[in-house]
Amino acid sequence: MTASKVDECVEAERPARVVDVQGEFCPRPIIETARAVKAVEVGQVVLVLGTDKGIHSDMPAWCRATGHELIDLQEREGIIEVRVRRAH
Repeated sequence: MTASKVDECVEAERPARVVDVQGEFCPRPIIETARAVKAVEVGQVVLVLGTDKGIHSDMPAWCRATGHELIDLQEREGIIEVRVRRAH
């Protein structure tokens, strides 16, 4: 892969918006994610940072229901990081 292709891939995954809902509980993480996804362009990524364990099940369900792409969901040191790409 050429350097320009790598740069394109990195740029495609760079979040256009970050949603920090640490300390917030359902339904706030989903509400704020929905607002952020509506505010970005199709194909752009939203990064969600949360602490509510419900995000592990709620975010994949929301993505399936809305048709947006769940790129990644992982937890590190108590912080849940979710990347969602706007699909439409």
